Amino acid sequence: MENYSINLPSYSVGDNVYEKIEKICSPYGSKAVVIGGHKAINSAKELLISATKDTKVSIIDFVWYGGESCFENVDELAENESVKKADYLFAVGGGKALDTTKCLAVKINKPVFTFPTIASNCSPVTCVSIMYTKEGVFKQPFFFEKPPKHAFINTNLLCKSPSKYLWAGMGDTYAKYFESSVSSRGEDTLVHYHRLGVVISQMCLEPILKYGKKALEDNKNKVNSYEFEQTVLSIAITTGIASILLTAEHIIDYNTGLAHGIFYGLTSFPHIEENHIHGEVVGFGVLILLLVDKQYDMFKKMYDFNESVGLPTSIADVEIEEKDLPAVIAKTLEMPDADHNPYVVTEEMLVDAFDKLSNYNKTKTLLEG
Repeated sequence: MENYSINLPSYSVGDNVYEKIEKICSPYGSKAVVIGGHKAINSAKELLISATKDTKVSIIDFVWYGGESCFENVDELAENESVKKADYLFAVGGGKALDTTKCLAVKINKPVFTFPTIASNCSPVTCVSIMYTKEGVFKQPFFFEKPPKHAFINTNLLCKSPSKYLWAGMGDTYAKYFESSVSSRGEDTLVHYHRLGVVISQMCLEPILKYGKKALEDNKNKVNSYEFEQTVLSIAITTGIASILLTAEHIIDYNTGLAHGIFYGLTSFPHIEENHIHGEVVGFGVLILLLVDKQYDMFKKMYDFNESVGLPTSIADVEIEEKDLPAVIAKTLEMPDADHNPYVVTEEMLVDAFDKLSNYNKTKTLLEG
C-alpha cells in the first residue's frame, strides 16, 4: 500500500465571515496584498478594509490580477513590489482571478487565502489552477499539493452578485456527480480517496435539486437565504472537496466525463464561449450523458430541473442546429474526458442521444432503447 497525503480545504461560511480574518490569517504574518479583478475588488474592498481595521492584519495594496489566468500574468505579479513585501496573498473574485493568485502563491511560496465574489465554481478550495494563454485559449491545468490556507465564503456578498453565475454553477456542480459515478462504475478496487470523492459527489446533486430553484430566485432578489447558502456550499465547497479527492494523482479519470466532452465539442463554435457560460453548457451535456448511459428516469428529472431554472434543454438553447451536430460529435469524441468510462462512447451513441433529446423536446415522450 502506498504512502500518501490528502490535504482538504479549510473554509468559513456566513454573512459576516470576514470578521474571522485576523484570527485565521495573523499566524501567517501581518501584511496582505489583495489580488483580483476590478469589479471584484470594488465589491469587497470596503468589507476587507473594515474587517482588518485595528487588527494584526494590514492590507498593503490592491492589485489587478491581469485579466486572464495565464503564466505571463503570474510572472508579472511575482515582480510587483507589493506582492514581494506581503506575507500572504488575498485572492478576490471569480475563478480566473483566484486561479491566477493560487498559481502565483505556489510559484513564490507564499500562503494564499481566497475570497470569492461570485458563486460559479469551486476554485476557492481546489488544488488546481486552470491556466490559459494570454489570449484566453485553454492551456493546461496546473496542479499543486495543497488547497488555499482558507476560503472565506461571504454569503451576504455573494447574494448580491449577478445570478447568472450561480445559475451556471449549478450545472457544473451536478455534473460532478454524474460524471464521477459513471466513470468509476464497476471498479471494485477504487482507492479510498477516489471512492470517497464519488460518495461525496452525491452532495453535488441533491442540494441543487432541493434548493437550487429557490436559491436562484433569492439571488435575483439579493436575498441571503438558507437555500442560497446551501446551493453556494454545493458549488464552491462540495465540488471542490470531491475534485481534490478525485484528482489526487493529478489525473482526470474520475473527475470529468461525457458532459464536459460535450462542452468542449460545442466550443468548436465560437459563439459558445462568447454567449454562454461553462456550467450552463456542461448542464446541457449532462442530458446527453444520461441518454447515452440509458438513465432515462434521471434524464427526465434533470430535464425538468433544467427547464425549471432556465438551463439548456435543447440544441437551440445553445444556438446549435441539427446540421452542426456532426462537427459537435466529432470534436466530442476527440476529447479525453470520457475515455475512462465503463464503455466506449461511439458516434452512434451520440447520434442516438441527440435524436432522443430532439424527440423529447417535441413530444415530451422518450423512446427508451
